[in-house]
Order: sequence, then C-alpha cells, then structure tokens
Amino acid sequence: MNCRQFNRISLEEVLLSLGHLPTKQNEKEAWYLNPFASESQASFKFNKSLNIWYLHSEGIGGNNIDFMKKYLNASIKDVLEWGEKQNFSSFHQQNIIQKQNSLQPNYKITEIKELQNEHLKNYLEQRGLSPNVYPFVKEIHFKTGDKNLYAVGFQNQSGGWELRNSFYKGAILKKDISIINLNENNSSKIDNGNGKIKTGNVAVFEGFIDALSFVEMQKSYKGNLLVMNSIALLNKTKEHLKDYSEISLFLDNDPAGLKCKNEILQSFPNAKDYSEIYENHKDFNEYLTDIKNDVSKAGSLIVQKVPNVYKKRGR
Repeated sequence: MNCRQFNRISLEEVLLSLGHLPTKQNEKEAWYLNPFASESQASFKFNKSLNIWYLHSEGIGGNNIDFMKKYLNASIKDVLEWGEKQNFSSFHQQNIIQKQNSLQPNYKITEIKELQNEHLKNYLEQRGLSPNVYPFVKEIHFKTGDKNLYAVGFQNQSGGWELRNSFYKGAILKKDISIINLNENNSSKIDNGNGKIKTGNVAVFEGFIDALSFVEMQKSYKGNLLVMNSIALLNKTKEHLKDYSEISLFLDNDPAGLKCKNEILQSFPNAKDYSEIYENHKDFNEYLTDIKNDVSKAGSLIVQKVPNVYKKRGR
C-alpha cells in the first residue's frame, strides 16, 4: 500500500473501523466528535466528495495520511504498515463503501474442519507453535474468485475468521474480537458470542498468533486471553476489559501498539504492560520464534507466571 492508495480509502470507513460514528450527516458531509480528544459538541467535519477532513476546534485538516499520522502519532511508514493490516473494502476496489453489517463478500467458505493439512501444520511450526495450539484453530477451505485456498482459521465472537498461511493473511465474515478461556482443567474454549465466559484475569494480544505463542509458553496460566484481531477494535476491547480485575497487556512494539497500550493503561488503572519481556522484538510471536531458533536461550529467556507478575528470568 502506498500513500495514494491509502488516501483513496474512504475516510468514513477508516473512522468506522476505529469506532467513530457521525453525530449528524447528509449527502455531502458528516460531523464527528473530535477523534483526538474529548468534546461534547462535534467539531470534526468530513467532506464526502473530496474525502478530506477539517477539525474546527483545532483549525487543522487534511487527507487520510494526515489523519492517521495524528491519530497514531506515527510516521507515514507506520501509517501505511497499519493500513496494510486492515481489511478496508475500498482498498480492495469494491464498488460500494463498506457499511457496518452490509459488506457483500466475494468469497465462499467451502469447508471447516480440524487441522489436518501438513502445509498448515508446517506453517504453525515455523511460527514456533506446536500441536498444543491445534485445539484453538480450524482448517478453513474457501474460494475467492476462481481461486481455491486454505488457511489456519481463528474464530471471533461474531463467527468471522482470521486466516493465515505461508502466503496469505486476511479475514472473512464480520470482524470482531476473540476470547479464549483457559479453564482449571487446562482445556480450551473460545467464546463465540453466545455466552459470556469471564474470569478475574485477562491477557490482551493484538493477533491470534501472539496469543497462541503465549499458550505455547504459559502452560500453567488460568484465565482468559482477549485477541483484538485489529487495533481498530480498541473501543470494543475496552468494553470487555471492564469485566476483569487483572489486565495484562502483550501488545506489539510498534507505534500503533504503543498508542493502543497507552489508551488501555489510561482507562484501566489495574492494567499492566508486559511488553518489556519482548522489548527487543516486534511482537510476542517473534520473541517465541527467536527462543526456539536459538536453543541456547531456551533456559534463560522464558515467561513465567508468578503472583500478579510476568517476568523475565536470567537476564
């Protein structure tokens, strides 16, 4: 994705993905509460035909790049990397801008089954993951256009799927968070939205590969894992975090992850950040694969659960 492509995405869709809805709108424009700060009267104006914004309360405006640079407090490079991770319909050249619950899919799921494909198992192995994580995923076969594809699938609370294989990263059906419960019997259960599964403590991750990496290393952890599946779901994540007395954050070490982490820390005094454990790595999975690729580190770099604290040992 380049700047021109990102700026052609509807800002309305970008705002929706970040959880911001207009307070009023017509065919030409929409008004929002300030996305960068709290306010009681909408001062953020979006011009639909020009796809530009203007914030009257601060006297600034611009295009999508300008907006996300300020929103993430990040560089253009970081903004484009963030945009690559999203599933914006207008970036994929669809004719109709994605509206909430109205996206017409250009794919079809043909089969959902237990993980069997050796290529997918090898993919997980390359990410440092063993058969211990197989109960948390499925093997998804789907068709997009005239292509038949298959991938490791991780379900969210709305029945949508995050998909990964060696050459594909995407999502199908509705985007949502996922919650994994690791119960007293050390078995697994994912809340699909039909019923609330809550415990006193929760560990938060951006992506499911990071969450599964935590499962791989934390054999004795009891509690919930919340997978955001996109930092665009931060507001929804914060709603769910209200149910927990202990919140442990394992977010990515990039500008988007830092902004997300800081928002959660400001909103929840009981939240604790554990990114120091993998401070020299992009994310938790990179930390795990580094350990597994260097056997000499395996005895000294290990995440250990002790009362209310995650810590590194032997550094």
